[in-house]
Amino acid sequence: MENRPSPPVWKQLLEPGDALIGMVHAGALPGTPGHREGVEEIVARAAAEAKLLAEAGFDAVIIENMHDTPYVHGSRLGPEITACMTAISGAIRSTIGVPLGVQVLSGGNTHALAVAQAVGGAFIRCENFVFSHVADEGLLTEAEAGPLLRYRRSIGADDVGIFCDIKKKHASHAITADVSVAQAVEAAAFFRADAVVITGTHTGQAAKTADLREASQASALPVLVGSGATPDSLAGLYEHASGVIVGSELKGDGNWQNAVDPARAERMVRARDRLRSG
Repeated sequence: MENRPSPPVWKQLLEPGDALIGMVHAGALPGTPGHREGVEEIVARAAAEAKLLAEAGFDAVIIENMHDTPYVHGSRLGPEITACMTAISGAIRSTIGVPLGVQVLSGGNTHALAVAQAVGGAFIRCENFVFSHVADEGLLTEAEAGPLLRYRRSIGADDVGIFCDIKKKHASHAITADVSVAQAVEAAAFFRADAVVITGTHTGQAAKTADLREASQASALPVLVGSGATPDSLAGLYEHASGVIVGSELKGDGNWQNAVDPARAERMVRARDRLRSG
């Protein structure tokens, strides 16, 4: 019998159709205005939060440098950010047994891909994969797909999935107002995205059901929900999405800036488990 290669980890994660992915926000990294702690402390806390989520029953964890406000974009990101995200991601990867994703804000998509490839990460989350838009950090003029996929091929990271935000949060999409969610998803599929992410307009805001439905009907790409999920909303979200990325809902008082609250994390997992068993 012919031995076929196993599907990439990211695909195994999303194929059941009810993936629950927990977000860890690394502390402000060196060189950013909010930086106060030593790197070892930042690494240790991020690894501890990732372990908590994995042990609670999350299917995967994603690490993000959201505390690095105000963001600089792409090529303006310093090498210290990539170095620290690699240290954090490596510590998390050695601590948990579930898949790990990486996002580097803002627009640090090659940076995230390099980190994921170095530590055995399963996927990255990519801003601005197709089309241009105006984000709170400025005008993002260049679509990432062409250079990013060529870079992925050049470093041998083809098994690292690229999950792409569609009409991403914290941004104005007036430039592409004549492009529907479905058309943006179709463009992402044409440009070889591995999955698409649908969000509300800002962190913690629920994605619109109509947007999720439109995205799921536009192509065969897996759809993920990228903001605003709660235990009560999971059932409706999984009707249109293969996975849900949860951040704010897991944090103390539902505020993304706070530490992960174990009780809130457990409530989210229990809600998913009830759906799986029901």
